Amino acid sequence: MKEAAPLAQLLRPRTLDDVVGQDHLVGPEGPLRRFVEAKQLTSMILWGPAGTGKTTLARIVASSAGYAEESLSAVNGGVKDVREALVRARERLGERGQRTVLFIDEVHRFNKAQQDLLLPATESGEIVLIGATTENPYFEVNAALMSRCTLWRLHSLSEHDIAVLCRRGATLRGVDLSDEALAALTGSADGDARSALTTLDTAIILARAEGDVSVSAQHVSMARDGRLYHQSRDTHYDQVSALIKSIRGSDPDAALYWLVTLLESGESARFLARRLVILASEDVGLAEPTGLLIAEACARAVEFVGLPEARLNLAHATLALALAPKSNSVTRALGAATAAVQAGGLAEVPDHLRDAHYAGAKDLGFGHGYDYPHDFEGGWVDQTYLPAALVGSRFYEPSSYGRERALVEQWRERTGAAQLVNPVPPVE
Repeated sequence: MKEAAPLAQLLRPRTLDDVVGQDHLVGPEGPLRRFVEAKQLTSMILWGPAGTGKTTLARIVASSAGYAEESLSAVNGGVKDVREALVRARERLGERGQRTVLFIDEVHRFNKAQQDLLLPATESGEIVLIGATTENPYFEVNAALMSRCTLWRLHSLSEHDIAVLCRRGATLRGVDLSDEALAALTGSADGDARSALTTLDTAIILARAEGDVSVSAQHVSMARDGRLYHQSRDTHYDQVSALIKSIRGSDPDAALYWLVTLLESGESARFLARRLVILASEDVGLAEPTGLLIAEACARAVEFVGLPEARLNLAHATLALALAPKSNSVTRALGAATAAVQAGGLAEVPDHLRDAHYAGAKDLGFGHGYDYPHDFEGGWVDQTYLPAALVGSRFYEPSSYGRERALVEQWRERTGAAQLVNPVPPVE
């Protein structure tokens, strides 16, 4: 079994002390470690990228805290499976006094009826639910179920964490790992431990086929079909910087060149898609509001299609963002508003803007004096929305580029633009 099983299985941690990474959850002061030490668990959702240890962590937490474990996959499990697991949990609790952790992998794939089935047992304490998901649970998990769970987010593993696991894997397989090979493994893993160990397993097979007892960077490159960083870490970040600055500078040829350079060097498509989503708001912004839609669609396409076809989606978004007009007014406005909040603390909401839908709110004067904009011509009425201490403050300073100019001019025409200190300058 030691030879047959993949490294990702052989190196699966058995205790919290074996876990590599996620120190914010399982470190000496981590909340999950405290739950285990107290032998008391609450229902939770573990959210994070693939290969970060969600399933492993759930099993360790359950066993270390003395709970029985029932496991289901939302991919192939149904209502019948959930009902049977709940029956076994009730019997276990009644007969032996042992509580059960019901672990559901890919919990976001359960439909509403399946998720609702978990509510009574979770609320009564018959089970402790631990769900794992790679998707944002606020969008994919029912609000009723989310309200009964605590959300813990797992992070992609650092290059240091990946290196620790790869060294353990090489030792277990009885091979040497060159520094260059280790750098290639950590640089190409994108924080995914399973991916790194799978690549290492493949590289070891290739090395042994050549009679080598040492894994080289060439073996790692072969294991990844050539999709490997061929540059130093500094060069890698320099190329990412060049890509961003080329798009910001509206040079489609340079932007495409650096994109392809990064892809050919083995850069993660997910990482590049994330950078494009950020850039769409940071550098294109309101000059072309659809830029964010294009970048977000690209990110979804990368997840749905995968490489190599997703290169088309990345090139599409890169060229569209490079060709688009640019504005950093969103970045500047966010910075100004953040500075105001941090400097003045959280201000009280003016009474006329407070929620007035609950009993007693009107007696407190909440909502009194609020003018409903749709009752007025043009859907706008002059009234104050900022806290009293900040009336007159200006955070958003528009640019005159692209569609932002038209958007601001429409806004000025509709509202009178009395509150705009720096009106949009005329185009020369």
